[in-house]
Amino acid sequence: MAQQAAPAAPATAGPQQAPGFYRYKVGDIEVTAILDGFAPRSLEGFVRNVDAAEVQKALQERFLPTNTLVNTFTTLALRTGGRIILIDTGNGEMGAPTTGRLAAILPMAGIDPAQVDTILISHFHGDHINGLRRRDGSAVFPKAEIMVPAAEWAFWMSDERMNQAPEAMRGGFQNVRRVFGPIAKDVKQYEADKELVPGVTSVAAYGHTPGHTAFAIASGNGRMIVVGDSAIHPALFVRNPDWSPVFDMDPDAARATRRRLLDLAASERMQVAMYHAPFPSTGYVAKSGNGFEFIPVAWTGAI
Repeated sequence: MAQQAAPAAPATAGPQQAPGFYRYKVGDIEVTAILDGFAPRSLEGFVRNVDAAEVQKALQERFLPTNTLVNTFTTLALRTGGRIILIDTGNGEMGAPTTGRLAAILPMAGIDPAQVDTILISHFHGDHINGLRRRDGSAVFPKAEIMVPAAEWAFWMSDERMNQAPEAMRGGFQNVRRVFGPIAKDVKQYEADKELVPGVTSVAAYGHTPGHTAFAIASGNGRMIVVGDSAIHPALFVRNPDWSPVFDMDPDAARATRRRLLDLAASERMQVAMYHAPFPSTGYVAKSGNGFEFIPVAWTGAI
């Protein structure tokens, strides 16, 4: 989901919560969910194909505000085979003041950013890639191998597409060049349905963006699907998978992807990780009527 301009008066004053990280296991793979922060998002025009009253009703039924969505951002760090792998990197220093916490929280979770081995990028919206690079241009993860979807690279790094894009999209193209330009020759592009690192396979999830990718994690008897922005908030798009958030670039493809991934998770009883779901942003999906129901994990002190 594309990050919007920072709110004029972010909610930063007053008591703060403890740093947001939460560990769990998928088979033998240790997963650390890291809360990069939150940002309020106006609901006006947020769902493009249903009336605002329907959106408000869906939120009210889940005891959520009906005029603003509290949008959260959760990245994942995997420990497997002696390696540390990140899935997406959050907002960095370019998002709202209430975001960009990843680099600070990683050490609190026992992870040195300088020792991250591999970073898997799901797609090129700023709230997923800006954490790679500080505002001054320096790299946050100097040792890391960066892996990106080939279809995403082909779209966003095309000068022709940038020149043809509407003015509102030009900033996205320019930001991709800011992030990846200095390391373009070293970035590794991957295709769908490939094992990228042991236990992690890319899954085509196109529609939100041209190369948006999900990740299937498998270890022993553990299985999880990391759906990225295919289902942005469970109260809206898991319960109503045919609703289209304004950020889906190809709404028809995105709806088909959403149903496919949610149906897979429900049918196979796979754990699900969702980038914008309430922290720790993981749980399970069950079929419910014409849609699905998200069942969050039960928080536990042991992993």
